Amino acid sequence: MFRRFRSDVIESLKKFDVDERFVRESEHADLACTIAFKIAKERGEKPQDVAEEIASQLSIESEYIGSVEVVNGYINFFASLEFLEDTVNFILDSDENYGSLNLGGEVLIEHTSANPDGPLHIGHIRNSIIGDILARMFRKAGIDVTTHYYVNDMGRQIALTVLGIEKFGISNEKPDHAVAKAYIAINRYLEEHPEERDRIERKVEELMKSYEEGDEKTIELFRDVVNRALEGAKETLRNLNISHDEYVWESEFIRNNYVDRIISMLDERGLIRKNGAWTVDLSDLGYEKEVVIRRENGTTLYVTRDLAYHLWKNENFERFINILGSDHKLIANQLSDILKLIGLKPPEIVFFEFVSLPEGSMSTRKGKFISADELIDRVYREAYEIIKNREFSKEEKKDVAKAVAVGALRYDFIRVSPEKPITFDWKKALDFERQTASYIQYSHARACSILRKAVSEGMPDLEFAAELCTPLERKLVMLLSKFSAVVERVVKELRPNIFADYVMDVAMNFNDFYTQHPVLKAETELRMHRLAIVDACRIVLRNGLELLGIEPLERM
Repeated sequence: MFRRFRSDVIESLKKFDVDERFVRESEHADLACTIAFKIAKERGEKPQDVAEEIASQLSIESEYIGSVEVVNGYINFFASLEFLEDTVNFILDSDENYGSLNLGGEVLIEHTSANPDGPLHIGHIRNSIIGDILARMFRKAGIDVTTHYYVNDMGRQIALTVLGIEKFGISNEKPDHAVAKAYIAINRYLEEHPEERDRIERKVEELMKSYEEGDEKTIELFRDVVNRALEGAKETLRNLNISHDEYVWESEFIRNNYVDRIISMLDERGLIRKNGAWTVDLSDLGYEKEVVIRRENGTTLYVTRDLAYHLWKNENFERFINILGSDHKLIANQLSDILKLIGLKPPEIVFFEFVSLPEGSMSTRKGKFISADELIDRVYREAYEIIKNREFSKEEKKDVAKAVAVGALRYDFIRVSPEKPITFDWKKALDFERQTASYIQYSHARACSILRKAVSEGMPDLEFAAELCTPLERKLVMLLSKFSAVVERVVKELRPNIFADYVMDVAMNFNDFYTQHPVLKAETELRMHRLAIVDACRIVLRNGLELLGIEPLERM
């Protein structure tokens, strides 16, 4: 609805060449136009005088623009009562479809893509949560979404894990943890037996070469390790309400000739230097080192296969997005620049900083890491302690604790903009009084409770009356109107934290509303009006939580 109001405001300013750049949200108005400042500068006049001149010439045909004011050069627009009424009625009529758009198009979102040498840790799941929420937002915007997990099945760590299992066996625990144990064991063995390092490194190189060349026995060994790790990772992701449409194996691009094609494209443009190893010189673009795309023994590198993968993406998708940790910036920038040199579109990349715990830094190789499984279990146990005395059945307590725990993790990992680091504090994340997922979930449950009680008392038909709105109610309805506008902004800017902030704003304003305005005790007309607001808030909170991948609980 807000998108329509904004469009109408821009249309009313059409003859002054106003576009979205000059119309913005403001704490002093529903929308404010800044075009007078630009025109005043060009004319050498005062912005206030120009703004008054523009306001006097506005052609307002929209029933959604209620009034216009000029203040200090800003042209302030306020929505009409009709807009407020249509917003609430539209929300109630749309229900689960509220906030949906029909932007069209398609997008590939690659996320998680952790090395299959052990369980996912807390850094990986920030990647997963960002990617999953972006996918949900794009779908809400009416865009066809495919999600990929790019499986690095050709790395040195897989060969080492194969040797670790060969030497130390494989445990019966969760498969990704068993893989990690073998990987850690072989690395520890290398540290404790330096005399064995050369022999084992030669064996690693032999295994990697055999796998790339398609040796069936080696393929069986590698795939066994990778599938074990993926089986565990999928279980972890399911526990966080995350799934992928496809798992794309790196080795596929060797087998399907995309690697040969990308190397040929580079070679045809004279970009490859062949001096033992094959390299691409990017010094003209400011890179100090050449990018190796083929080793002296003929094997390719991760970047080579990634280039091939992105050739495939170019051929199959209009838009493709990668979610990557900030430690991948160098190789990601090299990849993008090489793609541009051969006339291919680079990916859009969301870089994120890492997540830490009070326990400190992590390393899979050294066995010093906090797995996502451990974190999920710990937060679940703490959530259960918080709600264990509620008047629920044992099974309902477990379900609520799980929903609260997953919500705490997902929201705390998304509320901060991706480029900022996070220190996850489970105590703060589970605090029902703070700006947390549980606060939003509780707000939704509160709305459900009010409506349940109203039904039990014989709830009449809901009837929102804009003329009865207090300033606080008006502010809340305007906020509810912005749902799809925020979805559209996330799709454009790839910043899902914006939506997390929006849903929190709705929860906070809803809490202010029902704290200060009696609902069930109000007189009949006012009661119907305020119950309509409650129901509209319930819908927006529910739809918002679902887009964040968080269960909208009805009782807490």
